[in-house]
Parts: sequence; structure tokens; C-alpha cells
Amino acid sequence: MKRNLTYILLLFFGMNFIPAISFAQEKDEEVVLDDLGNVTDVFQEHFFEALKQKAIENYDRALESLEKAAKESPNELAVYFEMAKNHAYLKQWQQAEENYNKVLQMEPGKPEAYEGLYDIYYNTNDYSKAIEVVKKLIPFDKDYKEDLANLYERTEQYGKALQILDELDRELGNSDYRNQLRQQIYIKSDDSGTQISDLEERIKRTPSNEQDFLNLILLYSEADNKEAAFATAKKLIQAKPDSDVAHLALYKFYLDADQPQEAVKSMEVVFRSDKIDAENKFKVLNDFLLFVNDNPGYEEKLEEMVALFSTESKTDQVYEKLADYYLKKEMPEEALQYFELGVEINQGNFNLIKNTLLLQIDFKKFEEAETLSSQSLDLFPSQSLLYLLNGVANLNLENVSKAKTMLETGLDYLIDDTQMERDFYLQLSKVYDSEGNAQKAEEFQNKANKISQNE
Repeated sequence: MKRNLTYILLLFFGMNFIPAISFAQEKDEEVVLDDLGNVTDVFQEHFFEALKQKAIENYDRALESLEKAAKESPNELAVYFEMAKNHAYLKQWQQAEENYNKVLQMEPGKPEAYEGLYDIYYNTNDYSKAIEVVKKLIPFDKDYKEDLANLYERTEQYGKALQILDELDRELGNSDYRNQLRQQIYIKSDDSGTQISDLEERIKRTPSNEQDFLNLILLYSEADNKEAAFATAKKLIQAKPDSDVAHLALYKFYLDADQPQEAVKSMEVVFRSDKIDAENKFKVLNDFLLFVNDNPGYEEKLEEMVALFSTESKTDQVYEKLADYYLKKEMPEEALQYFELGVEINQGNFNLIKNTLLLQIDFKKFEEAETLSSQSLDLFPSQSLLYLLNGVANLNLENVSKAKTMLETGLDYLIDDTQMERDFYLQLSKVYDSEGNAQKAEEFQNKANKISQNE
């Protein structure tokens, strides 16, 4: 979009005027004087003082000098142009508009004045006036057609906006900005029929534009026309056989059509792709997990997919998600296998560490639990659960002294968790029992029992 309006006449009037002789000053004065009529020395003094004050952002002072210049020569267009700019810098929009209109009265059709008005109307959200001004700028600069499409979108004239976007695409080819603007229009507009017709025509005209296919698939899906959406996805693959994103739609359609082998092929493309982000890959994985839950014969393929996803994406979250899946299926041994793989990739994921340790303790993998909990305490030194699980692991490894130290330290970090407090007391009771201190063992057992009774 051309919204970075910089007022072309700034080139004429110099942004960095300094009261000393320099090349920039001489050049600016030469251009300004060429633009001015036969003016007096007094006028020039006030006018160039205004340029100087504007350059150092003293816009009020600049306006004072311009008022004096106007009294000296009331018919000089450049004075009102400069007044308009200074009022605009001060966000005095009405005065700026009045002065730009004076310029246009003196020189009808002057594009620099229209640019100034466009800037005012855009900043004040007066898009209806901005549309009329931009229409007058387009003959001078075709880039303003894109601005016009944007303004039509803002004023909910979606059909006109799409028409201009189509014209620009035919003239210039596709662009990311116009594709995004088109997508915004589709989202805001309720006229899905017009949108679908527009996209179908675009695809006929330019079948290589992947985004048009994707937009059309989305519209068909939202209209619950799965058959048309599926057909469009297939057409996309025919038009662009190397399209990875097409498989984001195809795998789902294949699953719904009870074509799991084709669905798996599409998923493999998705998981291998470096053009599809992790978030979308997770959505695919979730759908496949649901499918495998009803079709357990594909569990082996699921594991292959997860391994592929993890290798390509280098993320622990995939293993964690698969482990959660097996936990829900009450298959803890398989869950532990994937939790451990996830921890290997990311030792800073506390939730993953916690689940891994709990299962390692359950399966009596005490050496692994002791190692993992010790390493994790370097990263999470105030997590009381890690001290508890480390204490349990060391106690079962007959490292009684270390278990005692870890359990006592963990109690110091414990805050408002009676269940875990009871677990600490039970483990400390076992520690003292191992040391032959029956009195202390009974004391901690009683503390644990008291908490149980109060629950």
C-alpha cells in the first residue's frame, strides 16, 4: 500500500534548511524560487524562515512566518501548501484541509495537494472522502489502485474491492499483500456465493496461485460442501503437484472418505514439509490420534509418523502428545517410552520431566529417576516434587543419607500442598526406619496419618 505518503513537494521545500550556505540549501532555494512568482525580498525572508522553523519542528513558528508571507504576497500557492503541511504536522486537520483546498483552487488537479488531503482523511478515518481523493490520484500513479481496494474494504464495499484486486492481479500478478486483503474480505463478507465465484474465476485465470485454491477449499468447507472442497483440493494437486499445503486439506478428506492409506500418505507429506508450521502439524497429529484410537491397527504407522514429525521438527511436544495418548489408553509402559524420548530432546520441560519421573518410579527405574531428578534440580531448584522423587529414588537405591537430605530440603520449599506434605512425611518415616530410629519413624508416620485423617 502507498500509505507512506511523504509529500512530494518536500523535495521542493527542503526538510533540513540551515541558515548557512550549503549545497542542499542552494538547491532547495533554487527550486522554491523557480516555483514561486515574482516575490519581494520581505516575502522571501518570511518564507525561508518558515522553512527553517519547519525543519527543526517548530511548526507554530513556521506558521507565524507563513502568515506574514501571505500578507506580503497573498496569491502565492507555495505559502498555502506549506501552511497545510505545518497544520498537518500539528494534527490540525481542519486547517490543513482548508489550505490544501486553497492550493487546488489556485491550481486545480495538483497531485501533491491530493496526496496531502489523502493523508488527512486517512488519519481521521474519513475513508469516504479518502476514496474520492484516491480516485483523482490514480491517473498520476497507478499504485494508488491498491489503496483504493483497501479503502473499499474498510468501507465494506467488498465487491468493488475484489474487482480492483482482480484488475491488479491481472496487470501485475499476485502479491502477498493483496492475497491477505482478499482473505480479510472473505472473512468479513457474508456473501459466500460472490466469494466462491470470484475465486473460481481467479483459478481459471491463474491456476498456479495456490492461495486461491486454499481460500476456495476453506469457503466450501465452511459452507459444509465437503464434496466440492475435496474436489478443489484434488484440483490443486493436479495444478501444483509439489504443493505441500494441499495435503493439509486432503488428509482430512481422505479420513472422512474412509481412505486411510491415502490419508497417511498426505500426513507424511505434511510432517516432512518445511513449509507447514508446527501448529498445523499438531492439528494433523491430533486428528490421526483420534483415528488410531478407533482403528488400533494403525498404531504402528502412528509411531512412524511421530518419529518422522519429531525428526523433522526437532520438538519434544510430539513425543509428549503420544505419551499422553498411551496414558489415556492405560498403556503406561508405552507412555513412559515416549516421555523419555521427549526428555532427551528437551530437559527444560517441567511437565514432561514430572510425568517421566512418576512413571520411572512406578516401574522401579530408580537409577534413571535419580539421574533425571538430580539433573532437573539444576534447572528447577525450588520444585519440591523433584526433591521428593529424588528422595524416593535414592531411598530405593539404599542411598539413605542422600535421600534424607533431599527430603528435608524439599520440605523447606513446600508451600500449601498437604498431599505432597504427607508423601514427604511417609518417605522420611521410611528413612528413619532404615536408620533404625523407630521413634523418629513413628513421629513422621503419625504426621502423615494426621493429614490423611483431616482430608
